[in-house]
Amino acid sequence: MAKKKTVSKNDIITFYMDYVLEHDSNPKTVFAFSKLNNFEEAKFYEHFSSFEAIEKGIFEAFFTNSITALNKSEDYEIFDARNKLLSFYYTFFENLTANRSYVKHVLDKYKTDLKGLKILTGLKTHFTKYISELGIQMLDLKQDQLERIQDRALKESAWLQLLLTMKFWLDDSSASFEKTDIFIEKSVNTTFDVLDIAPLKSVIDLGKFLFKEKIHMN
Repeated sequence: MAKKKTVSKNDIITFYMDYVLEHDSNPKTVFAFSKLNNFEEAKFYEHFSSFEAIEKGIFEAFFTNSITALNKSEDYEIFDARNKLLSFYYTFFENLTANRSYVKHVLDKYKTDLKGLKILTGLKTHFTKYISELGIQMLDLKQDQLERIQDRALKESAWLQLLLTMKFWLDDSSASFEKTDIFIEKSVNTTFDVLDIAPLKSVIDLGKFLFKEKIHMN
């Protein structure tokens, strides 16, 4: 049988996920994997450097596919940051659920420590960039170094929240993963309630007022 002349990145991802689920293990070599799926080994390296790179690419694809779907919605474009993030979560976990057998196979053995998992580093890069572009209102600290620390803290806490939600979803046995949906709503809303700086601004403004008044009275 003639070898496939072209093979796309998504084709290789699909071949890889199918292999892992059918054999309950990773392919042994790129040569054997390419031969099994009838394409030249060189075609593999046009898209990926290793099987680990495919695994990272799969979780990045879950993210990019979610964003692509969201950007097709006119409503999403006019949402505030809170509702954009909620929409992302629901769409992202729909993608995970559509591929749950593979995701559980890969992550179940690491679910007690997802934070340092190499195959999620690409997802983290995409997700934290997305968080920084949401326009979440933060305190104007008037100092670059403090604002960089605040921005880093926001991105890291958002990433930990996503990992926590993934762990919850992996353990969720409810019908249609409805408990995960509830968890998403409550956790995202709680995060934004905590981040709501309007009350904090009021406290700061009151403090400034009292400080000035004290000076004047003295």
